[in-house]
Order: sequence, then C-alpha cells, then structure tokens
Amino acid sequence: MSPNTPNASATPATPATPATPWWARAARPARPPLPWAPMARAALAMALALAAGLLAHRVDLGVFAGLGAMHATMNDRVEPVRLRARRIATAVPASALGMLIGSALQHAQVGALALGAGLTLTAFFSGALSATGPRGSAAGLLLLVSATLGSGMPLPHPWWAAAAVLPAGAVLVLLLGVPLRGRRRAPGADPAVRALAAVYDALGRMLADLGTPQGSASRQVLTARLNQLQDVLPPLPRHPRNPPAPDTGTAPDTAAHRVHTMYRAALAATEAATGLLWAWRPVPPEVAAVPGLLARAVERGSVEVPVPVPDWSPDTPSRQALDAALRAAAATVAGREAVLSTAPAPPPDPWRLRVRLVSPGAARYGARLALCIAVGAALMAALPLSRSYWVPMTIAFVLKPDLGSVFLRSVSRAVGTVLGVAVTAAVLSLAPGPWALVAIAALCVALLPYATAAHYGLNTVVMTPMALVLLQLGGQDGAAEFWPRVLDSVLASAIVLLFGHLLWPERPRHRIEPRLVSAAAALKAYLASVVRQDGPEPRSEVWLRRTAYRALADARAEVEQGLAEPPPTGRHAAEWLPATAALERLSGAVAAFAAQRRYGGRVPEPAEVERVGRALDELTAAARAHRPPTGAAARPTRPHDPSRSALGRAADELDTLLAGRPPR
Repeated sequence: MSPNTPNASATPATPATPATPWWARAARPARPPLPWAPMARAALAMALALAAGLLAHRVDLGVFAGLGAMHATMNDRVEPVRLRARRIATAVPASALGMLIGSALQHAQVGALALGAGLTLTAFFSGALSATGPRGSAAGLLLLVSATLGSGMPLPHPWWAAAAVLPAGAVLVLLLGVPLRGRRRAPGADPAVRALAAVYDALGRMLADLGTPQGSASRQVLTARLNQLQDVLPPLPRHPRNPPAPDTGTAPDTAAHRVHTMYRAALAATEAATGLLWAWRPVPPEVAAVPGLLARAVERGSVEVPVPVPDWSPDTPSRQALDAALRAAAATVAGREAVLSTAPAPPPDPWRLRVRLVSPGAARYGARLALCIAVGAALMAALPLSRSYWVPMTIAFVLKPDLGSVFLRSVSRAVGTVLGVAVTAAVLSLAPGPWALVAIAALCVALLPYATAAHYGLNTVVMTPMALVLLQLGGQDGAAEFWPRVLDSVLASAIVLLFGHLLWPERPRHRIEPRLVSAAAALKAYLASVVRQDGPEPRSEVWLRRTAYRALADARAEVEQGLAEPPPTGRHAAEWLPATAALERLSGAVAAFAAQRRYGGRVPEPAEVERVGRALDELTAAARAHRPPTGAAARPTRPHDPSRSALGRAADELDTLLAGRPPR
C-alpha cells in the first residue's frame, strides 16, 4: 500500500492542550503508598542519635548526628542495600563537607562579605554538581544546605566535631536497613521481586485498557514500573559457574539470574503490548488477566502449578508476539527454560552523569543558584535577621528545578513554613521535656519519606517542626522566636521567585527540548535495529528499546512538570505536549513493526523508513531551534489494518504534526 493511501484508522486532533489549569496541577498532591521500611529506619535512627546525645550529656553532638540521620533519610528508598548504600554514601559525605566548610567560616569569624562570598562559591559548585544527575543533585543540595547550617548554627566543641559526627546518624539509617545474616527473607520481600510483580500488574492493566482512551495513561504507568525494576535489578556475577545455554538464552539457576531472565521476558511482553496499544487492538479478557496471575506467582516465589496461557488463536503479528511473550514469561516465572533471544546484558546505569560538571547546563544552573545565594547573603548583612542561615538554606531547598516546579516550591515553602511553625509553637507551648522532643523529632522524620513523595508543601510542613525541635533540643531557640523563621522563608522564596524564576526562568530549551532530542535519537536507533534485524530479535535491540522508552519517560516527566508552571513556561510545555505524545505513539508503531517483521514476514519499505527518519530529524531540528510544531497529530481511534506497515501510519502522524496539514 502506498504511503499516500488515506489512513482510515486515524483522525485529526487538535494540539493536546491540558484541560486542567496549571495551578490545579501544581496544588494536586500525589498519593504514594506508605514506605514503611524507610519510615521505621528514619524514626529509629533519629531517636538513637538524640538519645545517645542526651545520655552522654552532649546533646549538641546528638543534634548534628540527628541532622545526619535526616539527610540520609532524604536519600533513603525502598530498594536493595547496595543501591541504598551508593545513594547515601554519595550524599552524606557531601553533607559533611558542606558542614566543614560552614563551620570553618563561622569559626574563623569572617565578615559578612567573606561569608557571602564563601557561600556563593559553594552554591555555584553545588548547582553545577546538581546538574550532573540524580545522585549529583542529592549531593549538591546537601553540600549547600549543610554549609549554610554550619555557618550559622552554634557549633559544638571542638568546632569541627559537627562535621565529624554528622555521618554517624547516616550510618545508623544505613545499618538499620541491612538484613540480618541467616534470616531467610520471603520472596515477596525482595525489592526486585516486588518491582517485577508491579510490572506484571501494570502490564495487565494496560492489556485491559487496550482500545480505550485510558490505554495511554496505563502505558505511562507501565513504563515507570519498568524503570523502577531496571533500577533495582541485582547485579549478575561476572563469571557464573554455569553459563547460559547459547540456544535457549536461559541463565544459571541463581536468584539474580532468575530475576534477570524474568525481567527480559517482561520486556518482550511489554513491547508486544505497546504495539497492540498503538494499533488500538484489544485482547480477550482472559488474556489480559494472565499478567496479574504472573504477578501473584512472582510474589509467591514458587509455582507448583504454572500459570496457564489460554489458547486464543491470535490473528495479527502483534497478537502473535504477545502470545509468544506471555508463554515465555509464564515459563520463566515457573522456572522452566524459555526461548529468549535477548542476551542477559546488564541494564544501563540509572545514575550515570547526564552532563559533565563543566558543561554549559551545569554552569548555567550553578550561576543561577549562586546569584540567589549572593542576593540572600547581601540581605542577611543588611537586615537584622536572628538566624540568618535560614535564608540561604531555604533558597537551596526551593531552587531545585529537578525536584519539581520552582514556582510551586517557592509558594509551598512559605505556606508550609507558616503551618509548620504554628504546629511547633502549639506543641512547645506545652513545655515538653527533652525526651518528648526526641519523640517529636522521630515522628517528624518518620513522616518525611511519605511527605516528600506526596507534595513539597507537605514536606515543608513536616520538615519545619523537625528542624525547630532540633534547635530547641540544642537550647538555641525559644517558641517565641520561631515566627521569624516565617519571615526568613518568605524572604528566601521571594528571592527565588524574582531572581531564580522571573528574571532567570528555566525555559523549555533548558529542560524539555534536550529531553525530546534525546528521545528522538533513541527512537531512531531503536528503529534502525528493527530494520536491520534478520531472523530472531538481535541481542542489542532490547536495550535500545529500553533506552528509547526511558528517554520518552524522561521527556514526558519534564513536560508534565512544565505544565504545573505559570505562563510562559506552562504555555511552552503545552506547545511541546503534542510532539511528546507523537513520539510515544511512534515507539508503539516501531514495536508493532518489529512484530510484523518477526511474525508477519514483512520486509521494510525504504521509503517508509526514510519518511520516519526524516520526520525525526525535522522534529530534532525544531527542538534545537526552539520551534514547537504547530500541526495537529492524527491520533488512532480504530484498529490498525495489519496488512499495512505500521511505519506508514506512523510517518503520516509525524508528517501531519510537523507540516500542519490534514492527514493524507
């Protein structure tokens, strides 16, 4: 069929402007599950650190150890010990270094000018480090926060002891999460097993939503679950005793290899389901129920009766691909050999540096953060602020674009501080003793993991009482002096809004457009691997596919974050939303085309491949030139004709988006 044949399975659509106002998106809290394990570790570590300080009559040291426990909690997750250790071991040394810098500035009794210059230089390096990736972001934040705290909080004797004891609280958080040797953990308690079960549950939901408007949202949830699973996969031994058989691709019978094998089977099933989603083609309910049964079997850890896959006579290449993938997944979950053509290669490092420390993006964010800190330092010197370190500390927490909307964080910080101070003043008006303050601090830090995931405003409501209680334990503040912290927070939020947001906005060209360029490049590499394939799926194709899906998820997250910003940022994000949706649909088209090649014997048509490649190049050029496409993408509303190449309809959608003309 010619590429110019009318496409009956797609209809023109207006650009995907969000129906929800930006302010409603910004104020809407998430509803994450309660992370019981990090909450328990945080509470116990804080209580032990403060109790040790009270019993040793060195509550000043206990307060700084409690700060270390709080900083470790900010980087604690429900994941394997090795990943938790890496995350905490990157962030807490940066926190200790920042505390040492701030303490040295205070101990040297430098003037306001030298103090401001020192914090500004620290802010520049902190901002540049924050732009290098997730772990760099956590380390950069704590570096600056601890430097500001060390420059203003009363120091213990000797002055360097604050930086020395701060890692002790972090070590407590880490040690409390180490499983006891000899204790046999239930299969469902393993983070990788839980993540794999969540992937199968999300896959079942997407299969149930095939052919409905809810399918796209279900696909985004499935991609997020796959990303989480990829992050917590256990490492494979470099030299296994029993190497995998080359003809089956199965791995040695170890826990790590079994999880990796099930992961690869899940990847194949999700790719086939993505092709069906793009083709707008549902499957029978009994087939959609299979992933849920696989999830329960994964949680049990042992399968006495293998999960049955119904005989449903798939009639298209994409349905045949799903049937084969589900049968392979059922075999791997049952511990049987399965034909998996993908090699058990290690997943990409999720914490790799996204940009170098000396890149323009890192320098730009470092300069932006340094400017706000310099303005805050100037105001600290000019105004009679009782706890001047609160202003730069608030700036450091608020001006973190990778953690959400800067505008939202500025407003939420001010409102959350008012509520937090009100709660703290009410509690401390009852004149509780030191052990009651320890319990309050432990309760607040226990709520921190949930509050952080739910909403930044709730995070501030929880963190403010915890910080003020720690100050009260150290004998540094009275309840009547807490209200000036509201003024400090409002002042810092105003500085960020004016100098870090309005005068120096984080435009889409700095966040959204680079993500779209990366996603387009990853999709082009994935398409090239599908076109080149000859026979079974190449070993590299699965990782190119995963890279493309992950890049698309990053682009979608940046757009969603931009939609929660007020104009002009929110308007620019809305302009790029149709292109993001079109790229997501293209990934499904490539998956459907891969199924057509493997199960339908289709030969690539050079003209269609060239059209898709040319459209991706045009979209990349538009993103680099900061020109959002103005066309209306043709969204599928009816099942795709399996006799037509999936790439043909994908090329039609992209051409319509880029040219702004009616679909052909």
